[in-house]
Amino acid sequence: MSKERARRREARLAESSRRTEAERRRVARRSRWRSVKARLAPRRRRVGRLPSRFSRAQTKIGVGVLLALVALAFYLTGSWPIRIAVIVLAALSLPVLLTISFDRRTR
Repeated sequence: MSKERARRREARLAESSRRTEAERRRVARRSRWRSVKARLAPRRRRVGRLPSRFSRAQTKIGVGVLLALVALAFYLTGSWPIRIAVIVLAALSLPVLLTISFDRRTR
């Protein structure tokens, strides 16, 4: 009976060591792959982000102007389709307005 328990314990220990060795190899392979991928991949830059391109004050000015135009459209028109169209047009034109008004690049 004790020989049987010892044999089963040996089998469990062998299986456990096999699993830990396989996990160690998998982790090592994953870290090697990450390092190779990091060396091959170009560094990604942030592109097209408005907050990094314009200051908060400039963005607030642009949003304020567009909100004033939307409020004016709500005051002057009673039609909901026109009001919705003005809101959509204002949201789409915000980046254009900011770029035209506050772009820092020289031509």
